[in-house]
Amino acid sequence: MRTYAGHSTAEASNELYRRNLAKGQTGLSVAFDLPTQTGYDPDHVLARGEVGRVGVPVSHLGDMRRLFQDIPLEQMNTSMTINATAMWLLALYQVVAEEQGADPGKLQGTTQNDIVKEYLSRGTHVFPPVPSLRLTTDMITYTVGRIPKWNPINICSYHLQEAGATPVQEIAYAMSTAVAVLDAVRDSGQVPPEKFGDVVARISFFVNAGVRFIEEMCKMRAFGRIWDQVTRERYGIQDARQRRFRYGVQVNSLGLTEAQPENNVQRIVLEMLAVTLSKDARARAVQLPAWNEALGLPRPWDQQWSLRIQQVLAHESDLLEYEDIFAGSHVIEATVESLVTESLAEMDRIEAMGGAMAAVESGYLKSELVSSHAARRARIESGEEKIVGVNIYGTTEPSPLTADLDAAVMTVDPENEAGVVAALHEWRANRDEARAAEALAALKKAAAGTENLMEATVACARAGVTTGEWSWALRDVFGEFRAPTGVSSAPVAVSADAGTPLAAVREKAARTAEDLGTGRLRLLVGKPGLDGHSNGAEQIAVRARDAGFEVVYQGIRLTPEQIVSAAVAEDVHCVGLSILSGSHAELVPDVLHRLREAGATDIPVIAGGIIPPADAAALIGAGVAAVFTPKDFGITEIIGRIVDEIRKANKLDPLEVPA
Repeated sequence: MRTYAGHSTAEASNELYRRNLAKGQTGLSVAFDLPTQTGYDPDHVLARGEVGRVGVPVSHLGDMRRLFQDIPLEQMNTSMTINATAMWLLALYQVVAEEQGADPGKLQGTTQNDIVKEYLSRGTHVFPPVPSLRLTTDMITYTVGRIPKWNPINICSYHLQEAGATPVQEIAYAMSTAVAVLDAVRDSGQVPPEKFGDVVARISFFVNAGVRFIEEMCKMRAFGRIWDQVTRERYGIQDARQRRFRYGVQVNSLGLTEAQPENNVQRIVLEMLAVTLSKDARARAVQLPAWNEALGLPRPWDQQWSLRIQQVLAHESDLLEYEDIFAGSHVIEATVESLVTESLAEMDRIEAMGGAMAAVESGYLKSELVSSHAARRARIESGEEKIVGVNIYGTTEPSPLTADLDAAVMTVDPENEAGVVAALHEWRANRDEARAAEALAALKKAAAGTENLMEATVACARAGVTTGEWSWALRDVFGEFRAPTGVSSAPVAVSADAGTPLAAVREKAARTAEDLGTGRLRLLVGKPGLDGHSNGAEQIAVRARDAGFEVVYQGIRLTPEQIVSAAVAEDVHCVGLSILSGSHAELVPDVLHRLREAGATDIPVIAGGIIPPADAAALIGAGVAAVFTPKDFGITEIIGRIVDEIRKANKLDPLEVPA
């Protein structure tokens, strides 16, 4: 039983962990902030506004010591949601455990370490696919020998569903990733054939459980059957225990609503039941989001509520006392068989392309996810897919839970970042600089060769190297990677036939372009900072394209300066900024300021993301033309509003085009 937690500083997160453990939590699930996840130190320009926002900043060994102070790591089971920099964080964890007197052979826990889904959905990748797979392979082979109880990779289909994956896509893409990893480990020659079963036994999965109860339960059964088949037939694993499909679950955050957020509680409970009610499809570990995640950062009380939901199920109900109550159901069996057949067929398609890494580089996987997400959004907008409180049953009594929206979520003190940066500078000033430089040189030499990189990484951790320094050393050797966006190849998701809302917006956009004397309206969709959750930005880009806009979308991880430079160079008519990490209060005004300095005062700026009401008001006051949050689910309507703001900024009369 876990809650995913971490914020502000190592000290504040340590206090939160110890408090949660005292409440009955049985493991730790560490959330790292975006600079840590993407390999930047807190004083890097891209880290501005992101430090301590969505997790805890860990810049060096001192931070890791403070994060786990007074928590005996030899007795703990720790999950770390970390991918591109997973090797680095595991090295820091190992060194801190050794400093506590722990035996690394007894350490238990998991590093997510699934880079494929970062290219597709979360956006915290750093290096290209091939060297990233090498880092994963080196970690796995190192832990099998040195930290045998550790799960070095957690194949994570959770974020695939958040990005719009169907159950078949979620299964097929996750399994194809596992195949790519296991093939790489086998072919590396670092693990003798007789030990390969130990590698397979340490592979774990992290899965999403959505609100479609039967479908999700059957998905887990299908996952288990396919994993058993793949490990037995492809890798010759004879021991059934080593073939066991081991998975944890975070129930769905994509389906949590800002509108009537109290409904999220029953959604969370139903999603949890899908992975606990059936013994043959029961998760080993469960994380539940908080009811108010669509509003902002949950408070400790909100996290406690989610923990208590699990505890009531486990200790008050009789749910865990029986054999599988769905065994023999012809409905369940037929659904599982269909999912297995379709998933294996999709896996074969990916294999024919050269495997998961090739399918990432070609853009196939990303394009498929953008398309399926667009189709889901279209179903919601049309009312075909119903969401209570959003597109049906919208009337509501005032909720005491959200009477004061700004107090219903936790906020991170903006002064926190300056303190973290100052502490980083102090760390650098006090370390043995020669030792750190020597460790980094050894790391780069190892990366340029073929040796396992884990030993050199552990040496860097001990030498006081920082997260950014470790990552830049590898960037120098491996380069960086900008993943395909999937926008240009996504098909049209909604009808533009005469009389439809999209047709009306198309007409409005065309007439506005004519009034401005330009061929087409141009929209820049920007992702400033380190927030890699690009699903919303991609859907806006796709729908704007379908409405006749020329769309400038360069993907994630841009500075305000780069966004403004592109806006001026491309002579765009509007800038749309998408931020879900909480850094909007700093980055959006910076874009506004730079546009004014560039003389582009006629370009309206709109913002979208998880933006609390007080912050939205502040952004409007600073000059933002419009703010959109998760409650604004009508994408076509948003595009129409963008056209309206372009007309207003250019002093054109309002234009009404009947649908």
